[in-house]
Amino acid sequence: MRDFSTFFEECERAPRLNELAEFFSTTASGRAGMPFRPPWLDHRLFPQDLTFRHFSTLHPLRQGPFDQHYLSSIPYRFEEECRLGCAILKYARARKGRLSIYTLGTAEGTMARVIAEIGNGRVETLSCSPNIENLRSFYAFGVTPHAAFFHGPFHHLTPQRLRDDTELRAFADGFDLIVEDTTFQMYSPNRFDQIRFVSQHLKIDGLFIFVEKFTHDDGEEYRRRELQKDYGFKARFFSTADIHEKESTVLKRMNQNEVSLGQMGDTLRNFFSHTFVTWNSGNFYTIISSNNPENLDRFMSKLWPAAIPGEYVYAELPYRLYPESDVRLVSGRSWTL
Repeated sequence: MRDFSTFFEECERAPRLNELAEFFSTTASGRAGMPFRPPWLDHRLFPQDLTFRHFSTLHPLRQGPFDQHYLSSIPYRFEEECRLGCAILKYARARKGRLSIYTLGTAEGTMARVIAEIGNGRVETLSCSPNIENLRSFYAFGVTPHAAFFHGPFHHLTPQRLRDDTELRAFADGFDLIVEDTTFQMYSPNRFDQIRFVSQHLKIDGLFIFVEKFTHDDGEEYRRRELQKDYGFKARFFSTADIHEKESTVLKRMNQNEVSLGQMGDTLRNFFSHTFVTWNSGNFYTIISSNNPENLDRFMSKLWPAAIPGEYVYAELPYRLYPESDVRLVSGRSWTL
């Protein structure tokens, strides 16, 4: 059995659970950080599609306070969440059996809940958050038969916990798909142990999706993209004072835990043979990794083109993050639980 004791201690000391705890609590409750108008979708960026119509109609009805803050903070992140959610639903329909999904640290778990509702038994989802406010938002719309919520930080959800907890035991065999949404960067830059720990829950042929903000070798370029995000997009939803306050109280601390896209690639090739970048918005990227090229191809075939105006995109998408010949998988590992 792998020893994660040092990693657990690191997580307990992390900003997410300590100096940033008040920000997450007040934002998740709606006491602070609310946009002066709710986030909206640019429907011109999507094809005419029944799955998207269902997803984009239900998602705003299930959002809690934190999702409204989050989706108003990153350019076209709402569009990307809908694109990913619809691809997951189409991927589930293309596979045999029931798809299991784990979204870690995704606030009130809106995307997972909407996927479970529309999936109507084809998809089982689990979300987690250390904030009781997010748990309350998750259940504010009633109990969804195929969506579960774990109240706790991601490192508390161990394989043993999944086996012992009667409400979580359905996920004890692992997940077909895991989504990490800007969670790791709130804890530390230790992507190796973060991915090593969470990957215990991933089935051997599963997909791991990462949505993260990355540093840039050119500090000026990083800052330029931040200014574009703040004043080309966030200003539609937040006052200048709100933008400045968040930068001083949250972003400066969070930035210390970001890694570069190159560093992320160096880490991921220890675990996955195949990794693609599928979305970019300024300093934010979506990455999809797997050791099963057939499942990866099948999922990516369900993704529409990125739903974001070209001026926010700084890469030709999609592209492989590192060559297959440069993979150095950790020896002796097994993702089966």
